[in-house]
Amino acid sequence: MADTPQIVMDERVKQISPMRRAMIRPELGGIVGTIAVFVFFGLFAFDSGMFNSQGIMNWSVVSAQFMIIAVGACLLMIAGEFDLSVGSMIGFAGMMIAIFGVTLGWPMWIAILVTFALCISIGALNGFIVVRTGLPSFIVTLAFLFILRGFTIFLPQTIERKTIIGGIREAAEGDWLAALFGGTIGKGLFSWMGEAGIIATFERGTRAGEPVVNGIPMLIVWALGLVLLGHVLLTRTRFGNWIFAAGGDAEAARNSGVPVNRVKITMFMFTAFCATVFAACQVMEFGSAGADRGLLKEFEAIIAVVIGGALLTGGYGSVIGAALGALIFGVVQQGLFFAGVESSLFRVFLGVILLFAVILNTYIRRIITGER
Repeated sequence: MADTPQIVMDERVKQISPMRRAMIRPELGGIVGTIAVFVFFGLFAFDSGMFNSQGIMNWSVVSAQFMIIAVGACLLMIAGEFDLSVGSMIGFAGMMIAIFGVTLGWPMWIAILVTFALCISIGALNGFIVVRTGLPSFIVTLAFLFILRGFTIFLPQTIERKTIIGGIREAAEGDWLAALFGGTIGKGLFSWMGEAGIIATFERGTRAGEPVVNGIPMLIVWALGLVLLGHVLLTRTRFGNWIFAAGGDAEAARNSGVPVNRVKITMFMFTAFCATVFAACQVMEFGSAGADRGLLKEFEAIIAVVIGGALLTGGYGSVIGAALGALIFGVVQQGLFFAGVESSLFRVFLGVILLFAVILNTYIRRIITGER
């Protein structure tokens, strides 16, 4: 009697329990962390003003700052690379906008577009050096961290004899492109909410009767737009599959026809784009550019991405998770002030959250790979 052939179950069609499917989602850490943070501050800072209209706007703006750079860092990390020059790129981009638009007197829209082109080209150079030389992106971008920071200090000192250039708000007045980075939207809606008593209004002074929050800053609009773009790109397009493949196993991806080098260079360019968006919003908000802007932002972006569930080894992560990581970052930073906690303890809270995220991500990786 012939032996009955055994049927081997393909891993791709293997049934996965709902619990296991939830446990291996990259957003799990970000979701758990977000719930924990809001519960904590809901208990200890509910009556402090943290959750009124102005308080919500405060931590939303800070979270949006982290979110913009976290989107670029997330996609690049999933592709298996790091960019430590993000913080210096922010300072450099802001300074270039100021030099072009204020010192040289160019129309602000030209200054912004030229700055974007310059910074994206530097991002492409970063990626080109990494893929052509095989050097770790950590080393290449660390070098550019110092190069860009050096130019950010040297150029204004040489041209203006100072490291802070003001007058950006005046130079950008009436400019169509500058308004996309420094304006607000929804003023009519917020005025109506103020009149209806839904949000607080000024009681005295020249602004009496006006809402305390008069619109949504373009910084938040850019953050939400980039998160949506990154999520759709990563989960709904063939290029998104290439990003995962390039970070998971670059050699196997090449053998499968994935243009790994092009994917990685494009992700370096996108990271530079996100840093320049951050810089443009920042200089329009403050009306000036400073040589010290963007310090340590590269590490904050990576921390937000790790909190959001991405693996440092590449090939796994989520833009939504990175956005939640940025939200946690911003809420904790502002929430400690509202809760009356010593501000120096922010780093302690951040370290605890990061440690929890790394442990959880390691556990998820073991579930996925079947390691013990």
